[in-house]
Amino acid sequence: MTNGPKGPFHVSRAIIPETFWRAGRRQPTTMNKQNFQPVKIGVIGLGRFGRLHALTVAGLAESELVGLVARRQESLNALTFELPGVPTWTNLEQALRESEAEAWIVACTTASHVPVARAILEAGKTVLLEKPIADNLAEATSLLPLIRPDSSNLMLGHIVLFNSEFQQLRDEVQRRGSIAYIDCVRHRPASIVEKFPGENPLHAAMVHDLYATQVLVNRAEPTHFSAQYHRTGRGEVDLALAQLQWDHGPVASFAASYLTPAGMAPRGFDRMEVFGEGWSARITPNPRPIELWDTQASWPLPLEIRTDPSGPTGMMAEELRCFCRVVRGRQPVPVGATYTDAIQIQHWLDNLAACAK
Repeated sequence: MTNGPKGPFHVSRAIIPETFWRAGRRQPTTMNKQNFQPVKIGVIGLGRFGRLHALTVAGLAESELVGLVARRQESLNALTFELPGVPTWTNLEQALRESEAEAWIVACTTASHVPVARAILEAGKTVLLEKPIADNLAEATSLLPLIRPDSSNLMLGHIVLFNSEFQQLRDEVQRRGSIAYIDCVRHRPASIVEKFPGENPLHAAMVHDLYATQVLVNRAEPTHFSAQYHRTGRGEVDLALAQLQWDHGPVASFAASYLTPAGMAPRGFDRMEVFGEGWSARITPNPRPIELWDTQASWPLPLEIRTDPSGPTGMMAEELRCFCRVVRGRQPVPVGATYTDAIQIQHWLDNLAACAK
């Protein structure tokens, strides 16, 4: 099944005002080396990524961790040893009133993204919102009245954009010219189907590669969409395939699954290949190259994220450093991380989901 750009999920200029589209276009990033006061940041949601965000914020010179919010007190208690003395709350409204935070990282469930982000934006604070922005386009666009035209009060959290291999790939694409073909593979453990029933790899895994592709094509809107699902015997989606095509531009294919067996790396594996005229490039950012063997093989660093107390390194650290510069007005929100970018990707996801059905 294919849908053109004016299909049922097309994002028209009537939905996103022209000021947002102009403000979101690629701008040269100006780096100011002058020191600035560390940004006081709170973290909402303390699952796996929320914990990593909190530990990273606590270790950066550019930020100060001043608050943690979780639904359950047990989640807060679990971080007491690693982050002693940080104020905690189980009530968001109370945290917004009492915390010193000037910016918040929202790492709770996708279903809670929009209401939590709305409460923070209405309180006049800046938000780093983990992707995807919402479960559907209508919910995502409901935040529009609260977002500044340059998206400086809302940045999408997307660590893949700050991965060192991807940043080098982006530079190579800019230097070498037009793209003919992009191929993205992102496979995750088969156990996810049992642990998280109903979680679709299209939204939970492929979304990363859609954002990365959006950056490589400089936000160009595809003209053709197609997608397919494979389902388990019980009807759970364990494989999503998708194809995008741009008129007079590249073709892109995507595979995202919950199929890798227990013996493979704990987060499966990722690969992105790009082909142009007379050149091609490949990155394999997951797992990281280090391998370890004892009674069996293991991959101790699946992602480029380290929260070492002596100084966090890797793509999450770079993402949060960027967020601090955005909060301080030292740089614009980068391509792939603005509110308009998130709306475009939500449109792509909705269109692909409709094709797969």
